[in-house]
Amino acid sequence: MPVPRSRSEGPLKQQFDVHDAFDRLRVAVGQLPKAAMFDLRDQGFKSPFLLLVGSLISARTRDETTVRVCLRLFEAANTPEMMISLGERRLARLLHGATFPEPKARDLIAICERLTKDFSGEVPANFETLQTFRGVGPKIAALTLSLGYGIPMIAVDVHVHRVTNRWGYVRTRTPEQTMLALESKLPKRYWIEINERLVPFGKAVCTGTAPPRCSTCLLQSICERVGVKVSR
Repeated sequence: MPVPRSRSEGPLKQQFDVHDAFDRLRVAVGQLPKAAMFDLRDQGFKSPFLLLVGSLISARTRDETTVRVCLRLFEAANTPEMMISLGERRLARLLHGATFPEPKARDLIAICERLTKDFSGEVPANFETLQTFRGVGPKIAALTLSLGYGIPMIAVDVHVHRVTNRWGYVRTRTPEQTMLALESKLPKRYWIEINERLVPFGKAVCTGTAPPRCSTCLLQSICERVGVKVSR
């Protein structure tokens, strides 16, 4: 005979089903601001080059600031050659508002020079090759390939890492470990979408710096709430 659960154990949870989770996520974030790179893509900035540039700018920068800075930059330059012609100082001024504008300007000039010299101005559609470019890590490479080329890739940032661990879907310590764990079990149909959904969800609902909003979360009944001690 099953042992009854005590009140301290909380309500019974439904079994986690990833397809159900994504159905709920789409509803949960439907009215929230989009993640920056998906917002830019949906505004028509779909080329691998512009998505690479935007992904680099987005590092440690708020989404709304990233979009604003990218729109200003892309009006002035939207090819590697045009960005090189801006020069590092003017490029840094155009990046004002994003974090670390001077280092990012140096990185972008170096990227553009290598693209024009070694790749005929085209962004290589290869995960390992992209990471050999200055300033490009796994998340930037994954966003560029998935949104620019439609290649199924999982872009793991702090939100994807935090939320999937809270669900109990993965149990990892770093974003890099999370990417590998998700690649081994997440159906490929969700590889691109997971970042699109979990960035706004992680910012507004399953927050990291403030207690998460578990009481109104649409995924509450299937989430293990791993590591959550206080919630709203």
